Amino acid sequence: MNFALYRELLAVRPVRRLLVVGMIARIPHSAAGVLLTLHIVLSLGQGYAAAGAAAAVMTIGIAVGAPWRGRRVDTVGLRKALIPSVISEALIWSIVPHVSYEWLLPLVFVGGLFTLPIFSVVRQSLGVMATGEQRRTAFALDAISTEMVFMIGPAAAAIVATSGFSVLGLTVVGITTSAAGLFLMWFNPPTRSEAADEDCAAEQQQAAELAVVAAAPAHVQEAAAGLKPADSGERAPSRLRGAVARNFTWFTASVAAVFSVAAGAGMVLSGTDVGIVAMLERGGHQAEIGLVFFFWCAASVAGGLIYGAMHRPVSPLVLLLGMAALTIPMGFAQDTLTLGLLSLLPGLLCAPVLSSASEKVADLVDEARRGEAMGWYGSALTAGVALGAPLAGLFIDGIGPSAGFVSVGVAGVAICLLGLVLQQRRRSQAAS
Repeated sequence: MNFALYRELLAVRPVRRLLVVGMIARIPHSAAGVLLTLHIVLSLGQGYAAAGAAAAVMTIGIAVGAPWRGRRVDTVGLRKALIPSVISEALIWSIVPHVSYEWLLPLVFVGGLFTLPIFSVVRQSLGVMATGEQRRTAFALDAISTEMVFMIGPAAAAIVATSGFSVLGLTVVGITTSAAGLFLMWFNPPTRSEAADEDCAAEQQQAAELAVVAAAPAHVQEAAAGLKPADSGERAPSRLRGAVARNFTWFTASVAAVFSVAAGAGMVLSGTDVGIVAMLERGGHQAEIGLVFFFWCAASVAGGLIYGAMHRPVSPLVLLLGMAALTIPMGFAQDTLTLGLLSLLPGLLCAPVLSSASEKVADLVDEARRGEAMGWYGSALTAGVALGAPLAGLFIDGIGPSAGFVSVGVAGVAICLLGLVLQQRRRSQAAS
């Protein structure tokens, strides 16, 4: 291990500034879910099921919007791509606290759709500014800062909402996130290298030429495509399929495996989150929830620091396998202390899983399409989060709090084992 990598990386001013801006911008995001839930329950008088439905609608919006937002960064640049998010964040979250539940649902969907893509932008920019071993360290620092954000944001949101200021809190979330977007536009961190910019310019010129041909009369299009009038209609669908296929040439089997890891990690983390709350709430120790989360997140920070100093990467599939398997014993905890101690081992692998997966996407996908790929990566993670909470909740309601940990742990192990088997089969086929 080489912990000096952290000092070398943080000595680079643009990297240091990006990490600080990313951390500050994520705090409102991390608080929004708790604030929205408690606002619906405490201010609107709805139940937790209604609050969960609103959170699911917002999550769907984020998952749908992330790839599109990432693609916009790739095609028009960071500053232009962030303009809709800056406007939407301030507008939507200033209106949401003042409307009924029926109007709140479509608003939070739109808010999720246009959410500031801070997670994908930070990862994409770090992938450009850091190379080699520094890239691993950079993604580890990003994962660590995310853990620290989730130690601060939800706790602050709970205090604000239970004090009766959920309306003010949600408004502040929108304004501060919009301000973070403006600062990011001013800072304008690089999302691609100079060589990739030249390739992008060539692609845009080619696209413009194709657009001119498409706008021309039919016989001109046929001549440009080298087709006879009779077969132009037959070739049109195949050309469309070819264009779609070229759009996703970056989506290889290896990238799909990383996305499955992201979904599995999100599922295990959100299921563990629900399991901790349910176990302590059923035991009458809800006041001690923060203590267990502190153990869990602190272990993740320590694991991220160790992974970022390593000389060689570890497969995200292997790391997720360890985290999922070590989550299962949390179901056998008898009190708050044992639950906190049992959360240390899976917690140690949390930041390394996310760091390793981000690093893998940056290695596998060309810079010209990396923003879109990071967007899809974020969608996979979000989809896993959306799946893990209800999966754990189903087993908690039917069997008990312990079953929540076991269900997501076993599901995570199954995903990893399937991935490892497919990976081994692909290698055997390639060798033969």
